[in-house]
Amino acid sequence: MTGMTDENETAWLGIDLGTQSVRALAVTADGTVLGRGSAPLGGMREGVRHEQDPGEWWEAVRTASRSALLTLSGVRIGGLAVCGTSGTVLLTDPEGRPTSPALMYDDARAAGEAAGLREAGLAVQDTWALPKALWLAREYGGRGGRVTHQPDVVTAHLIGSPVPTDSSHALKTGYDVERGAWPEVALDLPEVVLPGTRLGEVCAAAAEATGIPAGTPVVAGMTDGCAAQIAAGALRHGSWNSVLGTTLVLKGATPDPVRDPSGVVYNHRAPGGTWLPGGASSVGAGALPTDLDPGAMDERAAAYEPSGAVAYPLVSRGERFPFRAPDATALLLGTPADDADRWAGLLQGVGFAERLCLDYLHHLGAPLDGPLTFTGGAARSPYWNQLRADILGRPARVPEQTEPALGMAALAAHGVTGKPLPDLAERMVRVRTTLVPNLERTTLFAEPYARLVDELTNRGWLPAPVAALAHHRLN
Repeated sequence: MTGMTDENETAWLGIDLGTQSVRALAVTADGTVLGRGSAPLGGMREGVRHEQDPGEWWEAVRTASRSALLTLSGVRIGGLAVCGTSGTVLLTDPEGRPTSPALMYDDARAAGEAAGLREAGLAVQDTWALPKALWLAREYGGRGGRVTHQPDVVTAHLIGSPVPTDSSHALKTGYDVERGAWPEVALDLPEVVLPGTRLGEVCAAAAEATGIPAGTPVVAGMTDGCAAQIAAGALRHGSWNSVLGTTLVLKGATPDPVRDPSGVVYNHRAPGGTWLPGGASSVGAGALPTDLDPGAMDERAAAYEPSGAVAYPLVSRGERFPFRAPDATALLLGTPADDADRWAGLLQGVGFAERLCLDYLHHLGAPLDGPLTFTGGAARSPYWNQLRADILGRPARVPEQTEPALGMAALAAHGVTGKPLPDLAERMVRVRTTLVPNLERTTLFAEPYARLVDELTNRGWLPAPVAALAHHRLN
């Protein structure tokens, strides 16, 4: 490590508790990745049920951390932070030990509880953590009932005792970030701290298990969506990060919360007072056929611009953003000429949904004048990236590293050093590609986008004022 500056002799460790794996990343302040590790996670899926065994998280963290730190001889670990899937919740006893399985972010068994909460005036969605916590309390409350979020289990192991939760994960459990208060519900709810708050230090037992040096500061994290936003460097006011994986998530940075009476846009709070509004759609790459080669299909799809079919490619039943329609189903207007045309229609349909999300945010008065960043697994497709930029008619950036673990490394650096998070994130983020829209292609996609907007409106899913604004912005 000779020749490195003192700053680059310090690595920041980010840990991401994903759906299928745990990933750890050790990175310097200038974005140099010094080590990475991962370990798989299992789970139980059956219908609307999606559970994980919380014990697997710690075992996977041990493996991933050791792998990430294996080659870091002579490098100091300055601190760490952990992110998890938004809306994943479980119950624990007073010592922090799990007393229930973890209900994952998309587990939908608490629809009845969610309906009751909405009747009581709380704007929650069926898969949010608050209704799931009520469901767990009914099913498992006799074993110990403290509501706990996914990263809290890991940070408690690291520190050696139960920890407060962070306001980012608490948001979908009903925590009012503006007032700093929990709702009045019959649940044992944890203390809440802001992301970036120092929770404690890695204890001796955890150091032996993970390879993370004892005494390393542990900082309160954020949800994986917020972590990805930090990793995209999208923290200046008016910036937006579009995360396209199985589904589509848009998250932005604004000086004030974005008010949405329908509840499909919600607001996290970042360190430093910036608000991070966003919404999660059920449209995404998960609608693409899995038995076809994506690269080959992208090449063939280029011949169909626009496609002979207009799609709204929902991955599962129901839509959450840019409108709430629990009974919405995937739609296809027209008949594709062949499988390449169908592929093109699906790619374009996701782009149309993305455009509608931005139109809806404009309808709510959100600032959209900052840079747009593409992250998520689908950002590996150069063709799809350019197609999306063309449909949106605006430039976009694709970072080199898009892992939420990078965002947690930046947050750990903020929590320990006190430096502004946007500055730290921008130093760590390296832009791989800058996309410039072809406005002639933007014009080509205007008519099919307008057809889709009209169809969504006719079905009663999209509110008429939003449709009118979408048409107005086309002109």
